[in-house]
Amino acid sequence: MGELLGGMKRTHMCGVLESKDIGKEVILMGWVQKRRDLGGLIFVDLRDREGLVQIVFDTDVSEAAFRKAEKLRGEFVIAARGEVRRRESINPNLKTGEIEVFVKELKILSESEIPPIHINDEDDAGERLRLKYRYLDLRKPKMQKVLRTRSRIASKVREFLDENGFSDIETPVLTKPTPEGARDYLVPSRVNQGKFYALPQSPQIFKQLLMVSGFDKYYQIVKCFRDEDLRADRQPEFTQIDIEMSFVDVEDVLEINERLIAKVFKDIRGIELSTPFMRMTYNEAMERYGSDKPDLRFGYELKDLNDIVKDCGFGVFANTVKDGGDVKAINIDGGGEKFSKKGMKNLEKLAKTYGAKGLAWMKMTDEGVDSPIAKFLSLEDVKAVVNKMEAKAGDLILFVADKPSIVYAALGALRVEIARKLEIIDDSNFKVLWVTDFPLFEYDEDEDRYYAKHHPFTSPSEEDLEILESNPENARAKAYDLVINGSEVGGGSIRIHDSSLQQRMFKALGFTEEEAREKFGFLIDAFKYGTPPHGGIAYGLDRLTMILTDTDNIRDVIAFPKTQDAKCLLTDAPALADEKQLEELKIELTED
Repeated sequence: MGELLGGMKRTHMCGVLESKDIGKEVILMGWVQKRRDLGGLIFVDLRDREGLVQIVFDTDVSEAAFRKAEKLRGEFVIAARGEVRRRESINPNLKTGEIEVFVKELKILSESEIPPIHINDEDDAGERLRLKYRYLDLRKPKMQKVLRTRSRIASKVREFLDENGFSDIETPVLTKPTPEGARDYLVPSRVNQGKFYALPQSPQIFKQLLMVSGFDKYYQIVKCFRDEDLRADRQPEFTQIDIEMSFVDVEDVLEINERLIAKVFKDIRGIELSTPFMRMTYNEAMERYGSDKPDLRFGYELKDLNDIVKDCGFGVFANTVKDGGDVKAINIDGGGEKFSKKGMKNLEKLAKTYGAKGLAWMKMTDEGVDSPIAKFLSLEDVKAVVNKMEAKAGDLILFVADKPSIVYAALGALRVEIARKLEIIDDSNFKVLWVTDFPLFEYDEDEDRYYAKHHPFTSPSEEDLEILESNPENARAKAYDLVINGSEVGGGSIRIHDSSLQQRMFKALGFTEEEAREKFGFLIDAFKYGTPPHGGIAYGLDRLTMILTDTDNIRDVIAFPKTQDAKCLLTDAPALADEKQLEELKIELTED
């Protein structure tokens, strides 16, 4: 045995020892969590990825090991050989709390300076400091558990897809820039100067080409890249579970994916998900919850009040309906007693961040309605509103009047924020549903053109093919999202497999024939040579891990994540490129 490990070879992980190991000689290796010197005895909590175990240095067992142990400090890396004994004072809070190891031989493998953050789950270091010293942050038991769970999730996904006939096939990382969706990360080519690759936002086109190639069932756990503004559940580089199948329609894709998700929840958390999953159309989700990813763990559903207020005396409501807008409201059960004037101002401030001009309210009391807008409404109108909202004494009704998209966004956000503030969400409850029948297009007022709601390769519903050009805003897609507790975990669609329909889609999106040929000519050509009907889905592995580990920050489920402004504090990326590299690429930087 070499001297690197002091002639020792690890026999056990620290956190797995138990009473059945009493009497055994073991060799442990890990980090010093804590050291306590009691004179003739030194106690050390030794940590590895499996947990902690107490090791003891006693002069009666080994004078040499005891003298070496006097030098130990937090985060020293050591190897220790000793005998497992029953612990006199059992620690019921520790998995190894019934035993301890009396050390006969100690080898200090690596010393450590005082770490800038504490290596324990109670450490309250700020996120920027944690990310700067991420390799230390990742030593914490909680972080170790999350990332190992992530690994198990990926393993279970592979196991299921392998058993169901899917092939794991890699697709290119250097691809062609795309004109739709989020911004690409561009990579300049030195060999083909003046031209650029793009890092893939998704393997979408290549997985469709694999269906043309006859592979029938494909999957890949793959890195994707989007240069877009970040949120708590987004990163510039993220991991996607990518799936595609041939000779399928919507029901086939949903059925096998329900079995996949059910297996992952059962194997990872022991949670039995009931199948088939609940389904809801996009229009129903928006009308009832103001969101295409509704959290169904609580109520506060949106109610439409247009018919009641269209001729009322409150101009804000009546004029909104007259101008084609909506007046909708949510009823917060018992909320009238839980929000002060300051609380109401904060709710209004939140609504305004989603474009609402204001937030009207009614508090239901034993004496009647308390509201600054009640004086503008007739008694009949107030009664009709209260009845429609099914409100009772103690409730709070919140109103937003604006164009439909703003009403949905504002009330959809308010219902979630209020549920969190009132702590009525049961985090142990998992509400899973498919949201279906998405719009095929969405209209951009600033650019005066339509964009694909999902992507340009999504198939329209057969019933809406005839309105693709004449009434595109009402065309529906054969698209579906998997939503769990208000988070979009995955999304997919049946794809277009007919070249003429694909060209119609490009035309509806404003592409000239030449532009479509330049960007996607290879795909259009491929469809000419016998393409099976196909479809698929892609899951965000990061988001799925967040849900299965009860984490609300995506950076906690990625080993080396970026900050909110897309920087890596550990490596200081992105960084300036060397002048010689830029010269080779024929790139010249200009000042703003």
